[in-house]
Amino acid sequence: MKRPLSHWVLLVALAVLWGSSFALTRIAVAELTPAMVVAGRNMVAALGLLMLVLLLGRPWPRGRRVWAFMLSIAVIGNMAPFLLISWGQQRIDSGLAGILMAVMPLVTLVLAHFLVAGETLTRQRLLGFTIGFVGILALIGPAAIRELGGHGETLMAQLAVLLAACCYAVNAIVSRHKPDSDAWSTSALVLGMAWLLTLPLAVTPYLGEGASGLSLSAGALWAVLVLGIICTALGSVVFFTLVAAAGPTFLSLINYLIPLWAVVIGILFLGERPEWNHLLALVLILVGVAISQRR
Repeated sequence: MKRPLSHWVLLVALAVLWGSSFALTRIAVAELTPAMVVAGRNMVAALGLLMLVLLLGRPWPRGRRVWAFMLSIAVIGNMAPFLLISWGQQRIDSGLAGILMAVMPLVTLVLAHFLVAGETLTRQRLLGFTIGFVGILALIGPAAIRELGGHGETLMAQLAVLLAACCYAVNAIVSRHKPDSDAWSTSALVLGMAWLLTLPLAVTPYLGEGASGLSLSAGALWAVLVLGIICTALGSVVFFTLVAAAGPTFLSLINYLIPLWAVVIGILFLGERPEWNHLLALVLILVGVAISQRR
């Protein structure tokens, strides 16, 4: 059975949407706390999707079970990893963070073997995902690999990003088991929950300063708006559609594609030239994906 083209289109689209968020987040955290950035992007995404859901008349999720799943996804798949990554990247380079996030497909592969029907851990899948991980190491380079370990805040930051990767892996499994519900309304409600949960952490630093304690440039404001509308709102709809259709193991390949998209952005828009390790990484990642998806 061949995987339909629509699955690959959704996967690449999600890699582009989520992969573009790192540059925007870097702009936003220069002026806002990580919690404020997470709350801001979730607020924009939730309000935008809620208006769209009402306008289109999309059905709302029903039943306590699906609402319990949505709350879990809001915490495990949004609030926790967003905060962990934002905090961690204030203390470690993005290259090192990319290596740590790349363990997500391997963790998902193991979890799906035990928790998702039809997602058996085979030698072929394990080989493919391992080759993809080696491709990530080649893409990031030896300098970032040497930074693994460390001590103090550096080590804590690495553990935070690693924990975020595990959160994403667990979230992919949880989302797969979620009762069927409309992707648009589900995304709106999940993002709304994540926003409300993050809001206390976001406003606490500014309580004693009032409105004068918050200064925001046009660049940071646009970064949060684009993060919310494009990367978070549209990305969440694509995520729920893809995980329901293709399963968590296939979805987890996104963590191999996102670093490649970051390199493509640098080449197309920043005038960067591809190095030998970029080309080697491209070959390894694509070979790994092909092996893992061969049937």
